[in-house]
Amino acid sequence: MKTTALVLALLLASLPAFATQGLDGKWTGSIDTPNGPVQLTYEFKSNGKTFTGSTVGPDGMPIPLENGKIDGNTISFSLTLNFGQPTTFNYTGVLAGEELTLHSEFMGQPFDFKLRKAN
Repeated sequence: MKTTALVLALLLASLPAFATQGLDGKWTGSIDTPNGPVQLTYEFKSNGKTFTGSTVGPDGMPIPLENGKIDGNTISFSLTLNFGQPTTFNYTGVLAGEELTLHSEFMGQPFDFKLRKAN
């Protein structure tokens, strides 16, 4: 009985590690805009309950992600774009296998999109 409890405790303790390992790598997707779909690319690298990464900006240059946090299969981060003045976007997301659903807002308008793990 003690062995079964120990094995179960170890498995439960390792679940967050499995979720974070699934985040690592390149993710792609698109978001629909009034001017048509915009292609998105993100790179993530986890480190325990935090992560770093970047996305590609409108000018093709990398934009670093800030404040990357992992809580099980839920992530959060922010990034700052400069549209004449710095604008920070805060994101929350849920990782489910090879799919990452992200949510943010722009000027009070929510937007959601999905990314898929690139091969």
